[in-house]
Amino acid sequence: MHVPDGFINAPTSAVTGVVAAGAIAVSLRGARRELDERTAPLAGLVAAFIFAVQMLNFPVAAGTSGHLLGGALAAILVGPYTGVLCVSVVLLMQGILFADGGLTALGVNITDMAIVTTVVAYALFRGLVKVLPRTRRSVTVASFVAALVSVPAAALAFTFLYWIGGTTDIAIGKVATAMVGVHVLIGLGEAAITALTVGAVIAVRPDLVYGARGLQQRLKLRVNGELVDAPDTPVAGPSPAPAPAAARSHRKLWISGLVTSLVLAGFVSFYASANPDGLEKVAADKGIDEKTEEHANADSPLADYGVEDIANARVSGGLAGVIGVGVTVVAGSAVFWAVRRRRSDDASPTNTDTTV
Repeated sequence: MHVPDGFINAPTSAVTGVVAAGAIAVSLRGARRELDERTAPLAGLVAAFIFAVQMLNFPVAAGTSGHLLGGALAAILVGPYTGVLCVSVVLLMQGILFADGGLTALGVNITDMAIVTTVVAYALFRGLVKVLPRTRRSVTVASFVAALVSVPAAALAFTFLYWIGGTTDIAIGKVATAMVGVHVLIGLGEAAITALTVGAVIAVRPDLVYGARGLQQRLKLRVNGELVDAPDTPVAGPSPAPAPAAARSHRKLWISGLVTSLVLAGFVSFYASANPDGLEKVAADKGIDEKTEEHANADSPLADYGVEDIANARVSGGLAGVIGVGVTVVAGSAVFWAVRRRRSDDASPTNTDTTV
């Protein structure tokens, strides 16, 4: 759903740019409460993973494809403020390096793909988690529903922006019907990817899933062959120090996630659908793209997700994907490490977060 230059007029693009800048400023402050030394590197990895999966267009209807937006996934894994920043970093890298999404439309894209998806998804996710049983499975189910709804919500947001500042005279009702219809289908793919990813991380490190914090599953002990609830009071004596094992597990998760992102972007992306995505298809069918402008970075050596002067399409696209993942994880990690909460900033010496 990357909006190119020329779809939305200059005044509306400028206003969304101000909105996006304000949201990023607020998110930088909010992310400080969500990130620490453990989760800041994970946030950089989430941004890189979103970049990689966005290269994997999947078919949703005849002649139409879709791809992950990522707002729901980022918000649930690392928090809503950090989620806005994750998707914004991805959009910035895509616009500057790969000529994907207009530069004058960057505010539109951040507002639509980063802010709307994250806010809608996380609000719905938190509401569902409160009414569902307090289990890990509930987090996964809530992730699925939240991601599903966030995509047509973004489609409606684009329709609203187009109604205000569209550059062609198209009946807005037809645009809304077409956009929501195809993006409900894309939302199913978004929901599946989000739920599978959240479920996989919860299975190995539930303490690193932001959306699972505050949920608690009582510890069970086996006594005389039967499972009973563990006592609330800790056993006297020194407690074991799990920090080294946890740190190793954290590094293993980060490395596994990075390798997965590199494989997806560098190899699996070659088999992605070549059909236009939902916005491109609707734009072509309804005439929204009549005034599309050439991207300012169309001559970038990585434009259109290929490396200039490499004739082999598989090698060119794969190398571009690997470069994109690398640049995104470095840029994202630098931002999140800079805004993270230091140990000295904690209100208390102990971490009171609970996990499922």
